[in-house]
Amino acid sequence: MHWQLHNVDALPWLLDQSAGEFDALVTDPPYSSGGLHTKDRVKDKANDKYLSSPNLYPEFSGENRDQYSYLQWSTLWLSQACRTLREGAPVLLFSDWRQLPVMTSAMQAAGFTWRGIVAWDKTEASRPQKGRFRQQAEFVIWGSKGAWHDADGPTQPGVLRFAVTAGGPKLHTTGKPLPLMDALVKVCPSGTILDPFA
Repeated sequence: MHWQLHNVDALPWLLDQSAGEFDALVTDPPYSSGGLHTKDRVKDKANDKYLSSPNLYPEFSGENRDQYSYLQWSTLWLSQACRTLREGAPVLLFSDWRQLPVMTSAMQAAGFTWRGIVAWDKTEASRPQKGRFRQQAEFVIWGSKGAWHDADGPTQPGVLRFAVTAGGPKLHTTGKPLPLMDALVKVCPSGTILDPFA
């Protein structure tokens, strides 16, 4: 397995990449959510919004956009990602429930075909709320650049159930478990996967 990691701003880097260079897009962009009020959404530190122990993981940026600017920004980077993908490339984008409508719109505005949503059930250990529904799911919006690349492949499940710590401890506030990622990339062709938010 070959990896290349570029520690740079993703948008200028995408602009420098060739058209049709990548075989799939699998990524987990910042959600810019997690607060009920503006003062919560614009905190300087993203970890303050999501963790009771904010110093547990490295801090990250990109979490303070309102929905309008988040839609514009997402359409911008997704448009450049679309340009760099081969025809038929699968696209898998993580989202929470708050940004689900925005991300499905951005995906389509960028030129992708939206094909569905996979639910990631994070199990009952996630975010209990007394008297309310548990926030135990995140979502993977999936689609393709043009026609789906594999019309005869096996059917994959539409709900994936993995604890947040499946496969080992988290290393980042929004880290995804390795078994979940293994299950998701089964729909990807062999080749190079683009992840602007690794």
